[in-house]
Amino acid sequence: MEYRELGKTGLRISNLCFGASSLGSVFHETREKDSLEAVFAAIEGGINFIDVSPYYGHYKAETVLGKALRQIPREKYILSTKVGRYGKDGVNTWDYSGQRATDSVYESMERLGVDYIDIINVHDIEFQASLPGGLQKVCDETLPALVALKEKGIVGHVGITDLQLKNLRWVIEHVEEGTVESVLNFCHYCLCDDELVDYLPFFEERGIGIINASPLSMGLLSQRGVPDWHPAPRPLVEACAKAAAWCNEQDYPIEKLAIQFSVANPRIAGTLFSSANPANVKRNIEWASEPADPELVAKVQEIIGDQKRVTWANS
Repeated sequence: MEYRELGKTGLRISNLCFGASSLGSVFHETREKDSLEAVFAAIEGGINFIDVSPYYGHYKAETVLGKALRQIPREKYILSTKVGRYGKDGVNTWDYSGQRATDSVYESMERLGVDYIDIINVHDIEFQASLPGGLQKVCDETLPALVALKEKGIVGHVGITDLQLKNLRWVIEHVEEGTVESVLNFCHYCLCDDELVDYLPFFEERGIGIINASPLSMGLLSQRGVPDWHPAPRPLVEACAKAAAWCNEQDYPIEKLAIQFSVANPRIAGTLFSSANPANVKRNIEWASEPADPELVAKVQEIIGDQKRVTWANS
């Protein structure tokens, strides 16, 4: 496993990271025993960065992850969770107020069984963009509340997450330098979309750590294909399906190539994947240890063609 500096945080994180959303049964129903074993497999395989959110499975992911973390020495992992996005029974709710952010951190710590969170993120800030106060509320309320917790030693570092890269940039430009220490962006550094590259200089100039998520682009880059709820436009779905079929013909799973591609960029500290299957975790760790074949990467991107960098709204 390779470890990289996360901006100026002083944290060194594994280039392959564990996303705990699957532990909340957000993709399909999962067994708790498997979920716990998946976390253990990640730690044993050298992964030291774990990301979660109260939103995943209406607190289920944090609760299950907490059961695993209680059996793992605290120095073995760097823990990231979020505030701002919640939900129950398929109904999304958002609350980016300072008070709710503060309360949410303490609630997460209780579920996770920890007395300290390494990184606390404002979750999917684009949703606040359409709420009263817009993104300015993240700057004026949410982030100051998290910085106050940092000053108390409750959290170590403060970050923001979103699908839309332009929103991450906007918030960073509208807060005091050093407020945002890390960004987490998904589906924009993978075989079908590398837009994150355009923003790397902006983040790097400010010493902001960069975390990439979803190397499989939420299932686009998989043999199984996308779930029904996937928001990608149909031409992109079809192009990625063709690429996956071509990889199968080469006896090289597109999932393997996708993970290898996403973890290879040294300017990106870590790439998050999620699985509640310990066998999948071990397989992904093994794949990440091998370099991507540049000829295969080029061919897959050729097949995806003009659908590369086609994106969608968050959901």
